[in-house]
This record gives sequence, structure tokens and C-alpha cells, in this order.
Amino acid sequence: MGSSFSLLFSPSTVVTQQKTSLGDLPESCVALILVYMDPPQICKLSMLNTDFRAASSADFVWQSKLPINYADIIQRLHNFPHNLCKRDIFARLSRSNSFDGGTKRVWLDKRTGRVCMSISSSGLAITGIDDRRYWSRIETDESRFKSVAYLQQIWWFEVDGEVDFPFPIGSYSIFFRLQVGRASRKFGRRVCNSDHVHGWDKKPVHFQLSTSDGQQATTQCYLNEPGIWKYHHVGDFAVTSLAKEMKVKFSMTQIDCTHTKGGLCVDSVLICPVEFKDRFKQGF
Repeated sequence: MGSSFSLLFSPSTVVTQQKTSLGDLPESCVALILVYMDPPQICKLSMLNTDFRAASSADFVWQSKLPINYADIIQRLHNFPHNLCKRDIFARLSRSNSFDGGTKRVWLDKRTGRVCMSISSSGLAITGIDDRRYWSRIETDESRFKSVAYLQQIWWFEVDGEVDFPFPIGSYSIFFRLQVGRASRKFGRRVCNSDHVHGWDKKPVHFQLSTSDGQQATTQCYLNEPGIWKYHHVGDFAVTSLAKEMKVKFSMTQIDCTHTKGGLCVDSVLICPVEFKDRFKQGF
């Protein structure tokens, strides 16, 4: 009996089982899994091994992360490289890309692939902007465009803008990025000069938007928080079809000529997916 027991567990009769791991998955299966992940997750998994790295480069993985009309967006951009794979197209579009003479920038949100856009004060029609008695351009690192329009004093305040762009289907919000007061650095600390701030507590500022397909929105608010960059919500609009382009017009006015107003920095206009709205409710 003892000999038969030892024979049962001899090396020649023991069946060894090998452990399986993620590395054993076929590359095609890995790619199918990656389609359901967001871009940051895909990039993390690509560092596991060579199979995951190869799967993460599959065009159909990144095709699902790009806007359907990404080719129309690329045509609007300056010096966009040709013959890129889909992964590199997404990487390039997720950076800030200039168009319309550098007055506008567009990028994809890295997590969702949704389109965001910023329009500089230089790309806006500002009443009196060429008269140094009223307005001046100020260089600053606090702006994406490295400069803002600063209002010293004026009676008739009006800022208008528009954009023609192939927005992907979805809902979007528009914001004006403004600051009451002029920020600067003193002994390495940020300080805000409020010498010219006046008139914004008398009457509210009016914001408006309209689109080429008839959508409209209006809001108003008082500008009463000096020294803080604020995103002021203009309104929302929806894109429901893949038309070639949609024209969006927007404005900011305070045209009550019973008093002057001044001390305001106009940085830019932001257009972003409506679900990002809560990100911009705080001051910056």
C-alpha cells in the first residue's frame, strides 16, 4: 500500500497547472475592452506590457473617442499634421489648437473627448477699444492668450463676438471670463488695483446669445467681486445635427449712459459642454 501511495504522488503523475494573467489575453480582445474605457485609463493600461501597448494603438479604439466630425474640426486648425494615426490625432486635438489668426483656440477634453473653445478679447468687437482714453491691452500670465483688454472708464459698454464652427452634436454653455479690478505682482504677491472700479453696482450687465438656427438666451448680473476671475454664464445652446457649421453670436452690454463704468478686465469667452458648467462657478 505504501508503494502505491508514493507512486500516486510521484513527479511523473503530478499534473501542474499554469496560472493565467492579463498578458495572456489576445491583443484583439484587449482592444475591444479598451474601447469602453476613457483615454486616461487607456494610457495607464498601455504601460502594463507590450501587448496592451499594441492594443492601445488600434485605430478603432481611438476612433470611438474622437468626435464624429473631427475631420471638419481639423480643417479649421493651423498647421495640423497629416497622416497621423487616430491615437496621435486625439493627443494633438486634446492640446490647445489655434485658428482664426490665433484669436480662438479649441481642444478636446482629455476624459470625454468633448469640444471646448476659448475666444480671446482680441477676437471680440469691443466698443472704443482703439481709444487709449478708454481701453488698454495688458500683458498677463493669468490669461490663456497672455493679454487682456482693460477698461479704464466709458459711458457705453458693449462687447460682441461670434464664431462659425462645426460643433459636434451636444449641448454647450457660453461664459465671459472677467475680473473687476487690475491684478499685478508686488513683492512676489498678487495684488488687485481697484482705482478705476466704479459703476458696476448701479446697473446689471446684460449677456445675450443667439444661434443661426434660432436659439436665444439672455441673462444679467452685477459685477461686484473685485480681484477674482469669474466665469459669467451667458446661456446654453444645443447642436442637434451634423451641419457643416453653426454660427453663434454672443454679447455683453451695460449701455445705461446715466453713469460711467470702469476698472474691468475682459479676458475671453469660453464655450464648453453644458455638463462642465459646475466647474466654472467658482472664481479663478
